[in-house]
Amino acid sequence: MPELPEVEITRRGLAPCLVGLCVADVVIRNPRLRWPIPKNLPKLLRGQTIVSLTRRAKYLLMDCGSGTLILHLGMSGSLRILPADTPPEKHDHFDLALDDGVLMRLRDPRRFGAVLWHSGDVFTHPLLAALGPEPLEENFDARYLHRVTRGRSIAIKQCIMDSRIVVGVGNIYANEALFRAGIKPQFPAGKLSLSRYAKLVSEIRATLSEAIEFGGSSLRDFVNTSGQPGYFQQHYWVYGRSGEPCRKCGAPIEQIKQGQRSSFYCQHCQK
Repeated sequence: MPELPEVEITRRGLAPCLVGLCVADVVIRNPRLRWPIPKNLPKLLRGQTIVSLTRRAKYLLMDCGSGTLILHLGMSGSLRILPADTPPEKHDHFDLALDDGVLMRLRDPRRFGAVLWHSGDVFTHPLLAALGPEPLEENFDARYLHRVTRGRSIAIKQCIMDSRIVVGVGNIYANEALFRAGIKPQFPAGKLSLSRYAKLVSEIRATLSEAIEFGGSSLRDFVNTSGQPGYFQQHYWVYGRSGEPCRKCGAPIEQIKQGQRSSFYCQHCQK
């Protein structure tokens, strides 16, 4: 948390407020995030024009011409657009002030987020170079998933959460997509047929798209760039509903551990 939908919602909220503007100042209050914020970042960014703001997996990529600012929300981070004179609070670690009198502020209570700089081709950065395809793009399809999982005994849920296979399908949305596809999270990935992969790909896309439409999931800390929470959690089929009746068949939702993460599923609806 936040997962792909929350990061995409953040990107869509930030882009109209940032792209085309010039960076007036940079304030680093606490550089000790997951990786240290570069000390020379204010010097690198002052006077730069923001060319674009894109997303790769759960990373936001701010193209500033001479390089790219890589942003990650970690477990508890959020990015807000605020008036330039807004006083900082305890967990406000980084400000990017623009020449139109607003700022972008990173709030990150747990400090697992990231603010990094990369000159040259950003997709060669170690955090991005080995990533799999985007789940909402055409090169992610049933034939691809079927091909890369042949001979593998890994559980399908852990497979689709592997960013080297496909990016951005975090725990919440993996649980939800597998329920909608009728596939148990512990089913061996290498034994799924092409037709079942076609259904799974369709439901991964549908789940992520609907989560974006509903403003993402706000289970703990996530808010959008205006400070508003998402409400996709009100539409969960299985995630976090252990012991509650399945919304389709009424059977109790089961909970198991897979790779230190909780998986939720219906014994009746998922095979």
